Formats: sequence, structure tokens, C-alpha cells
Amino acid sequence: MLHANPAPAPPPGFEEARTLRQQARAAGMDPDYWYAVEEARRIKPGTAVEVTFWKRSIALYRAEDGSFRAIENRCLHRQLKLSMGQVEGCRLVCAYHGWEYDGDGRVAAIPDLFGRKKLPKLWVKQYPVQVRYGLVWLFPGRPEMAQSRKIPDIPELEGPKRWSCVPLSFTCSAHHSMVIDNVSDFSHAYLHRRYRPFTGAELTRNETIGDNVHLAYNTQVGRGRISGLFVEHDRVDTNHMDLCFEYPYQWSNTDDEIKHWLFVLPVDERTTRAFFLFYFRSLKIPYLPARIPRWAMTTVLKFANRLLISPLLSEDRVAVEAEQEGYEKHWDAPPIEVNPVVRAFQKVTVRKWQEHLAREAEDVNASG
Repeated sequence: MLHANPAPAPPPGFEEARTLRQQARAAGMDPDYWYAVEEARRIKPGTAVEVTFWKRSIALYRAEDGSFRAIENRCLHRQLKLSMGQVEGCRLVCAYHGWEYDGDGRVAAIPDLFGRKKLPKLWVKQYPVQVRYGLVWLFPGRPEMAQSRKIPDIPELEGPKRWSCVPLSFTCSAHHSMVIDNVSDFSHAYLHRRYRPFTGAELTRNETIGDNVHLAYNTQVGRGRISGLFVEHDRVDTNHMDLCFEYPYQWSNTDDEIKHWLFVLPVDERTTRAFFLFYFRSLKIPYLPARIPRWAMTTVLKFANRLLISPLLSEDRVAVEAEQEGYEKHWDAPPIEVNPVVRAFQKVTVRKWQEHLAREAEDVNASG
């Protein structure tokens, strides 16, 4: 009689993990930060969507006056997701019985009270919301921290002389730590041999300062057959790049001329949304000694996102999704890393999650 092979054991949870890699691949992210959750242009006035921060469902809606609100994504009556409902004025209305919730999460109206004279005082959790750089940001952590924590300042994207930038986002079936590893570990240049965003990387800095991992590479940037035509190699030093995992964000800088930020939204242990902001002081007109006019840059970047950057990032997405599948099958294999920055990222990720769990335990003990 034939016996089927038993299914492999799933990767361990954070508390059961034995190695740094196992802990990093099970860790969530500290909620006491602002997280990008959606591109603002994708949410029209009078619509609602579901966003998820580490298995926590949130109803994000845009009131008819254009303002954004975010509340816990469940109706207190029958627990339906409020994102299934519709927006009326500045309220979100449950699709089932028409219960209305305002932007503070308060039940503001119930169509039929069956003879009751007073509306019951009921609330769901409300989340602070901001819109910046074309992205909608939520603060899922302790409300009192929302004022002291700041969304990263990107001066190049503000003011009358701001650089052009068109946000780009996608969802990948991989843990957030794999995404962070990927964008800052330049030992994977072989993956991008078609587009050549960087080649010949030599690590020159790897330093952890507080919650930030600073690194730098001597590397040739922007040498692709097409993308390289738009970069002013004779003016810009494209042989060096500085990067930082500025927990929970990531950025890079090439000679103060070519920059990017990555904002990850951890959905669960194997799902992450990634929001990229690529921006350039200027780009040149191919084959001509002239720059693209500032008024045309946004249009050029829209085409660049579609024809160059999105296909490039798709290679990364395929790779990290395959890494996730491989990890789930071989999570107990000995970890082998050739680039020391990966361990540095993982140490910060694990420590920040441990600190969050410790605060949660303290709160539980204090309330008990």
C-alpha cells in the first residue's frame, strides 16, 4: 500500500523561530509609524476600499468632500466589512442594515431603532490619515504617537520647484523582510542583466545606527541600453550609490540627482504591498546635449514607469515570490548569506518587532 508523503511542516512563528532568518521571516512591523496604504489617485471621492496592516482589516474611504477617513473594517451589528458599503457625504454606510459610521468611527445613525428613543453610543477604532507625495498614509499604532512620529520628509517632492515623481505600487506574495533584502542587496545584479539598473557592486559601507542601516556601493548605475540614454553620465557620478533601511522605510541616493523611496505595507507573513517613489533632478533627451523640460518630466516618468521601471520591478517580484515559496519548503535549511547587509536588516527587523511585542505585553499587564 502506497503512503503519501506527509506535508512539510510550516515555517515557525516568531516565538518558536530559532535562527535570525526564521525570526525575520515571521516578524511583523512596528505599528507606531506612518504607513503608505494606497495611491491617492486610485480612491475617488465617494468610494471605500479595504486595506490591511499585518492582518488588521481597515476601511479606508474618501468622503464626498474629498477628505480621507479610516476606521476599523467591521460593522458592530453583524460584523460585515464596512468597505463593502457605500459613502454618503462624510459617512460610511454598512451594506447590510444601513448603519452609518462617521470618520471618528462613531455609529452616527441606525435607520430603524425599533422604538428606542436614543441612539446607542457605539464606536469602532479610528485611524489617523494623511495624504502626502500622492500616497495615503495611516497610523495603525498608539494614537498618542501619531503626532510625534513623522512621515519622511522629502524636500525634493515639495514646493514650487519640486522634482517630478509618479508613484508606483504593486502587491507581492512574499514577506516584507524579503522585499527589503531585495532592494538593498546588490549582489543580485544577475537577475537584472537585461535592464542593468546597477552592475559591478562593491559594498563600501555597512553601518547600523539606532534603527537605521546605512550602506553604500561603488556600482555603475543606469547603464541599461534604453534607460542609460536618459542619464547624464558626464555630469552625474553614477558610479556610487548610498542607501538606507530607515526603519520601516528604505531609500537610495545617487549623487543627489537620482533618488527613490520604498514604503512597504506588511499585510501578513506572505503578502506585502510596495510603494515606490522614483524621482530625478533632471533627465536628458537621448542623443542630444539637452535636458527634458521640467513641464514634460511627469509625462516621461509615466512612460518610464510603464516601459522600464515596472518590468524591472516585476523581475524582483517574481524572485522574492519564488524565495517565499522556497523558504516555506526549506525554512529549516542553514541560512547562507554572502552580503552582510542582509543580516543587518534582519537584526533591526527582529529587534523592532520584539520591542513592539514587549510593549504590548506591558499594556496587557497594566490593564489586568
